[in-house]
Amino acid sequence: MVQQLERSQQTLKITPFAKKLGSPLGKQTISTLQINLGKRCNLACSHCHVEASPKRTEELSSEICQQLIAIIQKFPQIKVVDLTGGAPEMLYGFKPLVEASRKMGKEVIVRSNLTIYFEMGFGDIPTYCAQHQLRVVASLPCYLEDNVDKMRGNGVYEKSIKALQWLNSLGYGKDANLVLDLVYNPPLPTSDKFSLPPAQEPLEQNYKKFLKEHFDIEFNHLLTITNLPIGRSKFHLDKHQLHQKYLTFLESNFNPDTVNNLMCRNELSIDYLGNVYDCDFNQMENIPAENQSSHKLTVADLLRADNLDLIQQVKTADYCYGCTAGSGSSCGGALI
Repeated sequence: MVQQLERSQQTLKITPFAKKLGSPLGKQTISTLQINLGKRCNLACSHCHVEASPKRTEELSSEICQQLIAIIQKFPQIKVVDLTGGAPEMLYGFKPLVEASRKMGKEVIVRSNLTIYFEMGFGDIPTYCAQHQLRVVASLPCYLEDNVDKMRGNGVYEKSIKALQWLNSLGYGKDANLVLDLVYNPPLPTSDKFSLPPAQEPLEQNYKKFLKEHFDIEFNHLLTITNLPIGRSKFHLDKHQLHQKYLTFLESNFNPDTVNNLMCRNELSIDYLGNVYDCDFNQMENIPAENQSSHKLTVADLLRADNLDLIQQVKTADYCYGCTAGSGSSCGGALI
């Protein structure tokens, strides 16, 4: 019995991601600034790696907001400012960062849960997004109501559909300057019958056909994102004793062709305290980015150095297999 247990544990042993690569994962020139404005949200989704909810209070301060605006103004190499949360639209700094970024000609992404539009005080957000030509990346983990409400809460699907129709009425999904993308996440597994997200393009066509036929909704792209074992997803996997098995599954589907396109290579992820990370996932796991002297970096450090490219190597962990399994996964969807 003991030998069987030992064999079982050996078969589930994960190869360290850095060892799998065979060489350090090098950072490239920074072109994307992803800013997590905080953990406050009007929803508490079951798969949320940020563990955001209405009960959370963490959000950006005025001081860090001003530092970020200085970064945006100072570095032309930043092409994209990606705002996330929580619900970024309800957090301090959202509009100042949008306006500073757009003034400097940056593309601005807002990662929206859509339902925020129906909360008191936020009904202006769709029109605001259209006026500033923000790219809206909206969570809709399935085109069927039951699956969405199971993951995100009762009534979320109905509100999401109304929000998408609202955005369409403003030109989103139709006007070339008003890009509306949807995000698919697989359901969280309850057994070891794991699966990766389906192929992105055929699934996008299924989404477009269903949403057009049933709700007259149009959108630009579907982004498929693998659930990484972080935050509430990790808690769910642990509860079902699936965490290690899921990591093994991800490793078994490792695709080296995804590595060149990993989002962590050319982005900086900033938290609401101004700390710097290689990606949003490292941010949630509290694995800060460091310079060559092993100094943990902050936005203030970047400003003092007058340099965004202080990081030589991306810090990796076992959950990096989630971004490199199959067709790959990133905040921009499949990698290949």
